[in-house]
Amino acid sequence: MAHDPPTAVWMFVASRHVEQRILEHLRDSGFGDLTLAQGRIAARIGEDGTRLTDLAAAAQVTKQTAGFLVDQLERAGYVERRPDPSDARARLVVIAERGQEAQAAAREVERIVEAEWEAHLGAERMAALRASLLDLRELVDPWA
Repeated sequence: MAHDPPTAVWMFVASRHVEQRILEHLRDSGFGDLTLAQGRIAARIGEDGTRLTDLAAAAQVTKQTAGFLVDQLERAGYVERRPDPSDARARLVVIAERGQEAQAAAREVERIVEAEWEAHLGAERMAALRASLLDLRELVDPWA
Protein backbone atom coordinates (compact mmCIF):
# COMPACT_ATOMS: atom_id res chain seq x y z
CA MET A 1 0.00 0.00 0.00
CA ALA A 2 1.41 3.39 -0.99
CA HIS A 3 2.18 5.85 1.76
CA ASP A 4 0.06 8.99 1.60
CA PRO A 5 2.13 11.84 3.07
CA PRO A 6 0.55 14.00 5.77
CA THR A 7 -1.05 17.31 4.85
CA ALA A 8 1.93 19.23 6.24
CA VAL A 9 4.16 17.65 3.58
CA TRP A 10 1.86 18.90 0.83
CA MET A 11 1.91 22.37 2.41
CA PHE A 12 5.72 22.23 2.42
CA VAL A 13 5.80 21.18 -1.24
CA ALA A 14 3.57 24.13 -2.18
CA SER A 15 5.65 26.53 -0.08
CA ARG A 16 8.91 25.28 -1.56
CA HIS A 17 7.48 25.71 -5.07
CA VAL A 18 6.64 29.35 -4.35
CA GLU A 19 10.10 29.99 -2.88
CA GLN A 20 11.76 28.56 -5.99
CA ARG A 21 9.57 30.63 -8.30
CA ILE A 22 10.41 33.76 -6.31
CA LEU A 23 14.16 33.02 -6.39
CA GLU A 24 14.06 32.44 -10.15
CA HIS A 25 12.20 35.72 -10.69
CA LEU A 26 14.60 37.57 -8.39
CA ARG A 27 17.56 36.22 -10.37
CA ASP A 28 15.90 37.33 -13.61
CA SER A 29 15.18 40.76 -12.10
CA GLY A 30 18.75 41.55 -11.08
CA PHE A 31 18.71 40.17 -7.54
CA GLY A 32 20.64 36.98 -8.29
CA ASP A 33 22.88 37.42 -5.27
CA LEU A 34 20.05 36.60 -2.84
CA THR A 35 20.05 33.10 -1.39
CA LEU A 36 17.08 31.18 -0.06
CA ALA A 37 18.42 31.44 3.50
CA GLN A 38 18.83 35.21 3.16
CA GLY A 39 15.35 35.49 1.72
CA ARG A 40 13.85 33.56 4.61
CA ILE A 41 15.45 35.98 7.07
CA ALA A 42 14.52 39.08 5.05
CA ALA A 43 10.91 37.90 4.77
CA ARG A 44 10.61 38.10 8.56
CA ILE A 45 11.69 41.73 8.85
CA GLY A 46 8.77 43.85 9.98
CA GLU A 47 7.72 47.09 8.33
CA ASP A 48 9.32 49.16 11.12
CA GLY A 49 12.33 46.88 11.47
CA THR A 50 13.03 43.86 13.64
CA ARG A 51 15.65 43.05 16.24
CA LEU A 52 18.14 40.36 15.31
CA THR A 53 17.12 38.12 18.21
CA ASP A 54 13.49 38.24 17.02
CA LEU A 55 14.55 37.44 13.44
CA ALA A 56 16.52 34.44 14.67
CA ALA A 57 13.57 33.16 16.70
CA ALA A 58 11.08 33.66 13.85
CA ALA A 59 13.38 31.92 11.35
CA GLN A 60 14.20 29.20 13.90
CA VAL A 61 17.94 29.69 13.54
CA THR A 62 20.63 30.65 16.02
CA LYS A 63 21.37 34.30 16.66
CA GLN A 64 24.79 33.72 15.10
CA THR A 65 23.26 32.34 11.91
CA ALA A 66 20.78 35.21 11.71
CA GLY A 67 23.61 37.68 12.30
CA PHE A 68 25.71 36.10 9.55
CA LEU A 69 22.80 36.29 7.07
CA VAL A 70 21.95 39.87 8.04
CA ASP A 71 25.63 40.82 7.60
CA GLN A 72 25.49 39.40 4.06
CA LEU A 73 22.22 41.21 3.32
CA GLU A 74 23.64 44.45 4.68
CA ARG A 75 26.82 44.20 2.57
CA ALA A 76 24.65 43.60 -0.52
CA GLY A 77 22.50 46.65 0.28
CA TYR A 78 19.25 44.82 1.07
CA VAL A 79 19.03 45.80 4.73
CA GLU A 80 20.36 48.40 7.14
CA ARG A 81 20.88 48.38 10.87
CA ARG A 82 19.42 51.36 12.73
CA PRO A 83 19.07 52.32 16.38
CA ASP A 84 15.88 51.05 18.00
CA PRO A 85 13.91 54.14 19.06
CA SER A 86 12.40 52.20 21.97
CA ASP A 87 15.77 51.06 23.38
CA ALA A 88 18.98 53.00 22.74
CA ARG A 89 21.07 49.88 23.37
CA ALA A 90 19.31 47.84 20.69
CA ARG A 91 19.44 47.96 16.90
CA LEU A 92 16.79 47.16 14.34
CA VAL A 93 17.29 45.46 11.01
CA VAL A 94 15.26 47.35 8.39
CA ILE A 95 14.72 46.77 4.69
CA ALA A 96 16.83 49.17 2.58
CA GLU A 97 15.75 50.56 -0.79
CA ARG A 98 17.33 47.66 -2.72
CA GLY A 99 15.54 45.25 -0.40
CA GLN A 100 12.24 47.01 -1.03
CA GLU A 101 12.79 46.58 -4.77
CA ALA A 102 13.46 42.87 -4.26
CA GLN A 103 10.36 42.59 -2.07
CA ALA A 104 8.24 44.18 -4.79
CA ALA A 105 9.55 41.61 -7.28
CA ALA A 106 8.78 38.78 -4.85
CA ARG A 107 5.24 40.10 -4.23
CA GLU A 108 4.70 40.08 -8.00
CA VAL A 109 5.40 36.34 -8.13
CA GLU A 110 3.21 35.70 -5.08
CA ARG A 111 0.28 37.38 -6.87
CA ILE A 112 0.92 35.33 -10.02
CA VAL A 113 1.07 32.05 -8.10
CA GLU A 114 -2.10 32.86 -6.14
CA ALA A 115 -3.88 33.59 -9.43
CA GLU A 116 -2.62 30.28 -10.89
CA TRP A 117 -3.80 28.38 -7.82
CA GLU A 118 -7.19 30.05 -7.92
CA ALA A 119 -7.54 29.26 -11.63
CA HIS A 120 -6.71 25.62 -10.86
CA LEU A 121 -8.82 25.20 -7.69
CA GLY A 122 -11.60 27.66 -8.42
CA ALA A 123 -12.40 30.74 -6.37
CA GLU A 124 -14.47 28.91 -3.75
CA ARG A 125 -11.87 26.22 -3.00
CA MET A 126 -9.05 28.80 -3.00
CA ALA A 127 -10.96 30.95 -0.50
CA ALA A 128 -11.59 27.86 1.65
CA LEU A 129 -7.90 26.90 1.50
CA ARG A 130 -6.84 30.38 2.54
CA ALA A 131 -9.42 30.54 5.34
CA SER A 132 -8.33 27.14 6.65
CA LEU A 133 -4.66 28.10 6.66
CA LEU A 134 -5.46 31.37 8.44
CA ASP A 135 -7.42 29.40 11.05
CA LEU A 136 -4.47 27.03 11.51
CA ARG A 137 -2.18 30.00 12.06
CA GLU A 138 -3.70 30.46 15.53
CA LEU A 139 -2.53 26.96 16.38
CA VAL A 140 0.89 26.88 14.73
CA ASP A 141 2.28 30.43 14.50
CA PRO A 142 3.62 31.89 17.77
CA TRP A 143 4.16 35.23 15.97
CA ALA A 144 0.54 35.53 14.82
